[in-house]
Amino acid sequence: MHPSCALLLPLLLAANPFAIEVVDSESGRGVPLVELTTTGGITYVTDSAGLVAFDEPGLMDRRVHFLVKSHGYEHAADGFGIRGAALDTKPGGSATIKVRRTNIAERLYRMTGQGIYRDSLLLARAVPIREPVLNAQVIGSDSVMTAEYRGRLHWFWGDTNRPKYPLGNFHTPGATSLLPGAAGWDASRGVDLSYYTGEDGFARPTCQMPGEGPTWINGVAVLPDASGRERMLCGYAKIKGSLSVYRRGIAIWNDETESFERVIDFEPDVPTYPDGHSFRHREGDTDYLYFGTSTPLVRVKATVESYCDLAQYEAYTCLAEGTRVDDGRIDRDDAGHVRYAWKKNTPPVGTADQAKLVRRGVLKAEEGLVQLRDAASGKPLLAHHNSCAAWNPYRKRWTNIVLELGGTSLLGEIWYAEADSPLGPWVYARKIVSHDKYSFYNPRQHVNFAPAGSSQLYFEGTYTHTFSGNETRTPRYDYNQIMYRVDLDDPRLVLPAAVYDAAGAGKAGDLSPVDKPPATKAAEARYDRIAFFALDRPRPGAVALVSDGERLAALGERGRVNQAAGEFVVGYALPADTKEPGATVPLYAYTTESGPTRYDVRHDLQLAGHRRAEKPVCRVWPSPYRP
Repeated sequence: MHPSCALLLPLLLAANPFAIEVVDSESGRGVPLVELTTTGGITYVTDSAGLVAFDEPGLMDRRVHFLVKSHGYEHAADGFGIRGAALDTKPGGSATIKVRRTNIAERLYRMTGQGIYRDSLLLARAVPIREPVLNAQVIGSDSVMTAEYRGRLHWFWGDTNRPKYPLGNFHTPGATSLLPGAAGWDASRGVDLSYYTGEDGFARPTCQMPGEGPTWINGVAVLPDASGRERMLCGYAKIKGSLSVYRRGIAIWNDETESFERVIDFEPDVPTYPDGHSFRHREGDTDYLYFGTSTPLVRVKATVESYCDLAQYEAYTCLAEGTRVDDGRIDRDDAGHVRYAWKKNTPPVGTADQAKLVRRGVLKAEEGLVQLRDAASGKPLLAHHNSCAAWNPYRKRWTNIVLELGGTSLLGEIWYAEADSPLGPWVYARKIVSHDKYSFYNPRQHVNFAPAGSSQLYFEGTYTHTFSGNETRTPRYDYNQIMYRVDLDDPRLVLPAAVYDAAGAGKAGDLSPVDKPPATKAAEARYDRIAFFALDRPRPGAVALVSDGERLAALGERGRVNQAAGEFVVGYALPADTKEPGATVPLYAYTTESGPTRYDVRHDLQLAGHRRAEKPVCRVWPSPYRP
């Protein structure tokens, strides 16, 4: 060591960092993943508490300017358009930088990887998890699967990196944690993970299946076997080359070895198999396990025996039974209407396949089941395969955390949608998270993380530069899981919901937001019974659309519904004279002297003896489904 370095070493070891805390200007909570860059190009990234321990030789005891940048948050700009703050750096001192959240969802913390609460420790601050800097030698982990099993929450990830070599665990590392609601666990601050580790202390494989290449798992579920014993199962895929699947299979958890064991394997081109995230849902007298991708279109009876028998799987699909997407054979009735139904030995038609069939001309765009679009603009939204649907006990609706494919970033945009049933109708959505040229894929809802009765919804996803075109990786955060939270009472998340027409004639008394979910109807049921979409609860600027059984009227925000006179709210809409209508269309009344008034969003509807009112009742959101 050079003599001058030896003289400096004691000073460096005794350094007292300057604490920089970046907080949300509205909530006051520390914001993770905020980049602070000096004029010399040195970048620091806040830890999960929103802290940076600044101790840069040469830049202490002076005024230092930091550019402030973060996905979904922004600092106020000065007169030159520069978004940053100048701080007087003092050893042992502190400063706070406030940023405004532009995302609807708020970023909470990083779930995996090294240095989750690194700067907090350097600043001698309290941390909320047992392993705040390195747990089981995990540097980075791909997409997560979870399941509640034997009194613990089980976690499984994809490919996982370690410190000592670029190649790590490619056969599904796993961990357990307390269940949500356990005493002392604050889900808003972090999760204590207890990894399954090998002799070297690194997170070991829990699903290493024979054959070359990684083992990835999907469709993790906990189901009863014939004896009534709970078992944990998963589907798996063997990967080679350019991320191609060359074999699939089903595995079951062995409690003694604490790993998955092969049950069966099969060719990758089977029409239905365990995929995506799973959830249980009862239809009639039968408990089913649904597999949620962009829309949960695959199900099987919720038993171990059914899970392991591919012949029992069925898809809700418009394809003729027994055919494949490439065959292009659409199941239609004698009148030419598309028939969606649960069918065995037939694949589902997700967003990508639906687009393919439309391009081939065998399916019209309005005949597709998945019709996601921006609630503000009406612009179509292409959902990626690994979105995640679930039942939300607070909203008492099905919710979907939707990963957009090819939005303002390739795989970094997350949307929120709601529906009446697992099958939809999934139509109007709102973007809640955006990433600037960075991926955030394979989201997972954690509906049980929030306390009972809370409006908060937690979800996480994989934050990575992969597929983004961005060659600059965010230190410590890249290729790791980040937790977000969204408040479902946010007025921006009051979304249009389906208003059904019981008789299909547009009469006021037949219009209602309540309908049997499409999944429980007979096979001939069609989504063209949706008259239009309207908000299912009030929000600023909306008016109540009220029916007295004979006519519809739009009441102002202070209007009252006369329930004693049989009036009821069909939904909430925008006033007819709204200056910025966005995705809405006028709702017209067609009157006649001899019959009931009819209501429709079409301005040129031809009805014998009916005359369209000059002024619309209000503005509603159109249904993309047409007969």
